Amino acid sequence: MKKIVLVSVVLVMMLALAVPLASTGAQDEPIQIDVWISFQDYRLDWAQDVAAEFNELYPQYQVNVTGGYSYETMFAQVAVAAEQGQLPAIVHYFEAATQDARDSGLFKSISEAIGDRTEINGLPIDFSDYVAPVVAYYTADGEFTSMPWNTSSAIMFSNMNYLRAAGFEEPPATWDEVEAVCEAVMALDDAPEYCFTFPNHGWFFEQWLAQQDALFVNNDNGRSDRATEVAFNSEAGVAILEWLDDLYNKGYLYYSGAQGGESWSTVDQAYSTQQVAMAVYSSSDTTLYTQMGEEGGFETVASFYPYNDDTGWTGNLIGGATLWLVDGLEPEVEEGALTFLLYFTNTEWAADWHKVTGYIAIRNSSNELLEEEGYFEENPNQTVAAAQLDQSTLTPATSGALVGGFPSIRNEVTAAIDRVLLTDEDPAAVLNAAAEASNVIIEEYNLLNAP
Repeated sequence: MKKIVLVSVVLVMMLALAVPLASTGAQDEPIQIDVWISFQDYRLDWAQDVAAEFNELYPQYQVNVTGGYSYETMFAQVAVAAEQGQLPAIVHYFEAATQDARDSGLFKSISEAIGDRTEINGLPIDFSDYVAPVVAYYTADGEFTSMPWNTSSAIMFSNMNYLRAAGFEEPPATWDEVEAVCEAVMALDDAPEYCFTFPNHGWFFEQWLAQQDALFVNNDNGRSDRATEVAFNSEAGVAILEWLDDLYNKGYLYYSGAQGGESWSTVDQAYSTQQVAMAVYSSSDTTLYTQMGEEGGFETVASFYPYNDDTGWTGNLIGGATLWLVDGLEPEVEEGALTFLLYFTNTEWAADWHKVTGYIAIRNSSNELLEEEGYFEENPNQTVAAAQLDQSTLTPATSGALVGGFPSIRNEVTAAIDRVLLTDEDPAAVLNAAAEASNVIIEEYNLLNAP
């Protein structure tokens, strides 16, 4: 019996000694910072490479970047993770998810997390360095909601071989000019099958609406108060559908396919094979579209998004996505996540991201760096999206809409474009029907989520 007691005492003493030793070891382990992003291609590779460099510079942290989600499926992934208590530290949401993210209760605003600090772990904080349209979109109720990363705008790419053959030295700037160029291009002996196209996605409608200084939803695009109904079924909205319908009926417009992701790739295919002369697209693929021309034996010139001659041009709004900080993190995890966000979007990395992809360099200092390097002089197409946003007048319309259920509303608009192009229905009636369906989405969303 004494022997057993003695052994027990020894075991208790060993365990008592082992606890602090185990705790000390745990403190030496890097703090895990999980990041989920909505890419699964070379952009994911880029993000993981930057994270690897961060981990070397800050060995107290281990940032793990996981991709493979789409913008839309990220919603479902986050919802499941929240139910299971397995959220990462940082989530990548597209701009249309801003109101949904704010209402979810899952995230802490960047302004709140940073407070009045001017640096974290030696990395400076300077929100004034971000380009103005980015700040305008992601500022809500006076707070910077999330950390900007991949920011784009809608611009146009033109096959100048076709345009010059038709007698034009510059891409068209307005709707009427697009029609004039198309008339001449389609009259060429070696004309392309179509003249003009765009991915069938509601974001492009939103751009044409903002250019006319017209709102997408009420209450100053959801910025002076919560949006309660849409405003896109206005004269400006109808004008967009009528113009697209006119281009289609004349045989100028290449229909890129029913709503969904596939229409982006069909536009890629049509432009790269010279099936079309002009395509409006996201500036995020400026590098790709420039390379398409180089590899296909034609010159691609990027230009501003064409606007309605009757209303003039107020400006364009942004697209892309930001990085959201999950609320309720352990203090040391939140500190590490903020450190990574500042590093990931610093001047040098924002400039490099622009070179690799064509996404806008979100910092003024990044654009200055690229200018000093001579990059913009050598790559003029890369200047277009930033110049377009820089010259835009900031209004509620060009700041972009904040509205709950935005992705579903966007689908209603995209479906309306389908109906107008593929049927003989009246554009105004189709748009009014889309507005009615969208208002139901907003009403149901606000009943569930409004305070």
